[in-house]
Amino acid sequence: MGPIRSRAPVDRVGDELAPVDQRIIEHLQEDGRRPFTQIAADIGVSEAAVRAHTNRLIERGVLRILGVTDPTKVGFHQMAMIGVRCDGDQLVPAAEQIAALPEVSCAVITAGRYDILVEAVCEDNDALLAFLVDRLRHVEGVRETEAFVYLRIVKETCRWGTR
Repeated sequence: MGPIRSRAPVDRVGDELAPVDQRIIEHLQEDGRRPFTQIAADIGVSEAAVRAHTNRLIERGVLRILGVTDPTKVGFHQMAMIGVRCDGDQLVPAAEQIAALPEVSCAVITAGRYDILVEAVCEDNDALLAFLVDRLRHVEGVRETEAFVYLRIVKETCRWGTR
């Protein structure tokens, strides 16, 4: 079994964030397109300081700036959280193979009832069924799956780690 890797390495040395970093992150979590000049004016530093801090946060893997879509508004109307139980010696390879499937938006190895939790985003029920039957259950090491189909998303956020 190979080493377990997270999607972004955690830098334990110096992973404390300066107050200015936290404030920049708060602004970018609210609006990732907010101009550095506006952030600088709001937090009382120069635009160059905002740019430098943002670049360092990105280089350290603390911050990623991206566009987040609403799946239902771009043709994906069926989402599900799927609990996966695996053979112990196949856990990490199975998780990596599952994570590579195009329907998978999130895959995490967990402790508890399931070995892996998988969020799948599909066009419709037929596509979800095909994902479960034709792809997920054929991953080597997958013993059992249980799908929890989303009926309504009550809260979904990309904001955490700030005050």
